[in-house]
Amino acid sequence: MKLFLGRTHELNRLGRLKRLKRASIVVIKGRRRVGKSTLAEEFAKGKRFISLSGLTPTPGITAQKQRDIFAEQIWLQLKVPHVTFSTWTDAFHFLSAQINTEETVVLFDEISWMGGLDPSFLGSLKTWWDQEASKKPGLILILCGSISTWIEKNILKSTGFVGRISLVLNLKPLSLEDSVLFLRKKGFSGSLYEVLKILSITGGIPWYLDLIDPKESADQNIYELCFESASQLVNEFQTIFHDLFERKGESYQKILQILIEGMRTQKEIQDLLGLNDGGTLSDQLKNLVAAGFISEHYHWSLKNGALGKQKLYRLSDCFLRFQLKYVEPYRTLIEQGSYNKAAKGALPGWDTIMGFQLESLLLTNREFLFNALGLDFSTVTRDNPYIQTPTTRRKGCQIDYLIQTKMNSLIICEFKFSKNELTSSVLNELKEKAQTLSAPKGFGKALALFHIGGVSPKIDESPLLYRVIDLRDLLEK
Repeated sequence: MKLFLGRTHELNRLGRLKRLKRASIVVIKGRRRVGKSTLAEEFAKGKRFISLSGLTPTPGITAQKQRDIFAEQIWLQLKVPHVTFSTWTDAFHFLSAQINTEETVVLFDEISWMGGLDPSFLGSLKTWWDQEASKKPGLILILCGSISTWIEKNILKSTGFVGRISLVLNLKPLSLEDSVLFLRKKGFSGSLYEVLKILSITGGIPWYLDLIDPKESADQNIYELCFESASQLVNEFQTIFHDLFERKGESYQKILQILIEGMRTQKEIQDLLGLNDGGTLSDQLKNLVAAGFISEHYHWSLKNGALGKQKLYRLSDCFLRFQLKYVEPYRTLIEQGSYNKAAKGALPGWDTIMGFQLESLLLTNREFLFNALGLDFSTVTRDNPYIQTPTTRRKGCQIDYLIQTKMNSLIICEFKFSKNELTSSVLNELKEKAQTLSAPKGFGKALALFHIGGVSPKIDESPLLYRVIDLRDLLEK
């Protein structure tokens, strides 16, 4: 039985549609393995549920084979006569005949695979909805798939479906709290340091978390999942890029390779790739954002909170960052079964690695950070990692996470991932950042330190720090 946690907000929004007592179309977007179909299954509990999925587009898969598997799934689930459909119009009409007035959830999973090979698929789907499905008040049709760009183009931005979509859910990884609970429910009893080690790599993706063996340590799990030649995740990175981008995967990977080292503007990425025209790159960046792999945000003016003209792009997917930075360079050795440096936590620079990974994890859990600081969203003007570019009058600096409030306060957040107690040397590092950050007149600066391994009394008692937040206190409850 699948372990299901969280998703309360999404289930509440789906439940509202049920109470409207009319047919609805729902689109669930999200990264591969994030739990889109699992959410649909959870929502469908207690209701009639028909789950139909497209076939992976491997060589030899045709539009007719997609219809054949569609028919086979209907036959297996509903115990109706086995039929063959020569068109999608016939397939949808037959499905309609199996849906009556009772509450029914129909899931079209991996819809881009299901209909991507037949140009008539989308037209048939629209016509079926308008003429038959929309007249069944107990029906909720859920469309989902891992290829967000296909769904955006062919469903969400298609004139054919304007006004027909009742709800769009963009499913994110599990929250930090739910991810910790997930591992504890599985029986993982390691320290919170070990838990965060796992989460800093899996990034709260439920399918990855479900692969964790609770009887093994964090280091052994990471080695088995990421560096063992027979692991289920060794080829995950390549699979993701093949499914999403096919033959263009290499150019997308080059973009991510640049973002491994930190945030960049589109112009910086363009220059580093040696491109003359940014048009194609702009589309690729949009696709990576839609896929949930990178995030985009604008630099902003501390003086008035106004957004700048240029966007900054950040590699926000923990798993992909770890794979690109620390697994892909050793792929040949891993496939030969001769790479063992990562075994038992012996990967070179492990503490530094985890520091960067944890930072990425925390930045995808901003609500958690706000709650830890006692902030309400309504009091925040801007928040993000912040880069101060050097000029003749000031030094440059980079802030892990900067929060600007409506009360003209700048909260400088620092993340430290260490199983050992932090010494007072950290104070000098934080003090230097605070002094280097150039703040407008009348603004105040506050320093917040997030840690996992404890701090020396000098840090805990220092008047320099606005907050000293031990993640263990927040996540071990």
